[in-house]
Amino acid sequence: QVQLVESGGGLVQPGGSLTLSCAASGSISSIGAMGWYRQAPGKQREWVATITNGGSTYYADSVKGRFTISRSNAKNSMSLQMNSLKPEDTAVYYCNTPSPDAWGQGTQVTVSS
Repeated sequence: QVQLVESGGGLVQPGGSLTLSCAASGSISSIGAMGWYRQAPGKQREWVATITNGGSTYYADSVKGRFTISRSNAKNSMSLQMNSLKPEDTAVYYCNTPSPDAWGQGTQVTVSS
């Protein structure tokens, strides 16, 4: 089993930046790719970004060029650097590992003036 805990959410003005972190514990040697998802009020959860064990990264079109995903296998952690934030980025952000399947509890990001 893998446990994931997100941190770093908060309130930021449009155009601002925020960094989210995800700490993994448990059966961390079994973790492959890791990713971020988000869910805005009244909307379905959507994929944001993924990083593989080898460091390859993939982004949703809506965040490409603004968000950067990274991971530290030595520190069992993953980050999401978010720049040029927009009000439509407001959501609860979740850390995920597809295999083994695990989700964090989520961290709120609010972009508002």
